[in-house]
Amino acid sequence: MASYVGDLYFSQGGTFFDLGGPLSANTTITEDVNDGTFTVGESATGDGFGGTPATYAGTVDLGPGQVYAAFEQAGGTLYILVPPGVPIPLSGGDSVPAPDANPTTICFLDGTGIETPAGRVPVQSLQIGDLVVTSEGRHVPVRWVGRQKVLTMFGPAERLMPVRVRAGALGDGLPRRDLLLTADHALVVDDMLINAGALVNGSGIDWVPLSEFESGSYMVYHVETEHHDVILAEGAPAETYIDYVGRRSFDNYQEYLDLYGAERTIHEMDQPRISSARLVPDATRSRLNHGVAA
Repeated sequence: MASYVGDLYFSQGGTFFDLGGPLSANTTITEDVNDGTFTVGESATGDGFGGTPATYAGTVDLGPGQVYAAFEQAGGTLYILVPPGVPIPLSGGDSVPAPDANPTTICFLDGTGIETPAGRVPVQSLQIGDLVVTSEGRHVPVRWVGRQKVLTMFGPAERLMPVRVRAGALGDGLPRRDLLLTADHALVVDDMLINAGALVNGSGIDWVPLSEFESGSYMVYHVETEHHDVILAEGAPAETYIDYVGRRSFDNYQEYLDLYGAERTIHEMDQPRISSARLVPDATRSRLNHGVAA
């Protein structure tokens, strides 16, 4: 059964009320359905709810690196749970954004090897200005690496499970090692950008159970270059940052603003994108299912 301990704040009608501190400190909130993760709409029990039932509503984004679980009671009272002792950047009368019930994360997981002119480098070790190798063999500089901590106990499990592409599952020996990435991150397969989740076939490409993350979280990283490029992740062609997920979603968003001052748009490359399994061409599906090299 999933549970979470934190300090409980609240808002009514979208307006945050400053009590000079949390409504309840070190509150324990526990899911009512024993399936190991909080699902939007699921009842939750907490010692700070005053005996009134509450349901998990998703997460609220209060600023860079401050995405917190939210629980709602009938009548519009929204409770925000933050780690113990962490102040929240709101004061009396501030508005609280509506919970995001379907957060989108598009990234490589911690440890993914990215090809550089000097060889394979773990994605978390890339620095701004480092050169990475594109699928065409060009060397392009890294403009920014967004990072985000994903909490596995909050949110629908189907939106949080990463995808594991086992070594060789794409054909031609690619990827060279098991590749873990989020479901909405696209790989280039048969000249198409195909989201990893659409490639899941239950054998060489499959979901990663959240139970594998014993810490209750995992780290993801997104590499941004000047354009929407195709770089090599464990040797497999994979896209760089594109504007499907805002930079505000990343924990180090302020770093981006300090560097560049404002957001910029990156236009998607002129290549077909497939985001649903039913749209994957039969020939591609059959080849991957049978491990036939391209």
